[in-house]
Amino acid sequence: MNLLNISGSPHVHSDESTKKIMWRVNLALVPALLVAIAYFGINALLVSLISVAACVLFQWLIEKFILKVPSTIADGSAIVTGLLLAFNVPSTVDMMWIVIIGALVAIGIGKMSFGGLGKNPFNPALVGRVFLLISFPVQMTTWPVVDGIFPMNFDVATGATPLAAFKENSLPESVTLMDAFLGHIGGSLGEISALAILLGACYLLWKKVITWHIPVAFIGTALVFSAILWLVNPEQYMDPVMTIFTGGIMLGACFMATDMVTSPMSKSGQLLFGFGCGLLTIIIRNWGAYPEGVSFAILLMNSVTPLINRWCKPARFAN
Repeated sequence: MNLLNISGSPHVHSDESTKKIMWRVNLALVPALLVAIAYFGINALLVSLISVAACVLFQWLIEKFILKVPSTIADGSAIVTGLLLAFNVPSTVDMMWIVIIGALVAIGIGKMSFGGLGKNPFNPALVGRVFLLISFPVQMTTWPVVDGIFPMNFDVATGATPLAAFKENSLPESVTLMDAFLGHIGGSLGEISALAILLGACYLLWKKVITWHIPVAFIGTALVFSAILWLVNPEQYMDPVMTIFTGGIMLGACFMATDMVTSPMSKSGQLLFGFGCGLLTIIIRNWGAYPEGVSFAILLMNSVTPLINRWCKPARFAN
């Protein structure tokens, strides 16, 4: 007897697969990784390799010995988590062992505790990043200073990011929009070059891995809200263009908020999701305890994604 197995909806015929999508995301992150290595040198490469290796190892161990299911590390999703986690931490020597802890939290708590890819309500890399930020605040806010192209030293000078400096009213006049756009500023690996992030995002849009709705809503809301604040008091609030080019807005909007597992299904829901991320980011940046708010904003919006999906149902599934 031939049994017909029916899986849950939606039922879509497509040549796309999880593996193909994840490896395309990995490829899209390469420009930002190369820029990070160019500016931060061998430390950036070491942090990235350690993060990726730890995420892959922890996922394999959990699947084999705890969940006792076939390994899924070949789909590339653990590598995506590892790269995004590395992009959210400084490339300092202290982070070499701390990032392993972050990988365990990201994979073990943020992903596999809910059953693995497709079941996690929160972006795993951001779960790991926020855990590290709360647990190791000094190491997570000690940023290397960019010192030329392809520095080979392990012991690097440290300083404040533009966001942290502005929060302390000490942003150097030498920091320009072009520096922020190209990456010649301090920060985490994924914060330093808006151009590299945009190149990766364009590739994902071309391959239809993501749509424009969340990035445009996220960045647009952050730009408009910060522009209003800047027009009210330009001495207290950062220039709106500098605001979106510094920190994690570009990385968060293009690579983490667009995670199809933790973001809304409908286009209207995605616009609402992006709006909430942008608004919360600027609120936390200006009135919160931390100079950056992207991670917290995305995780908060991840938590309301089920409500957004109920409110903004795709037309084909609506009653």
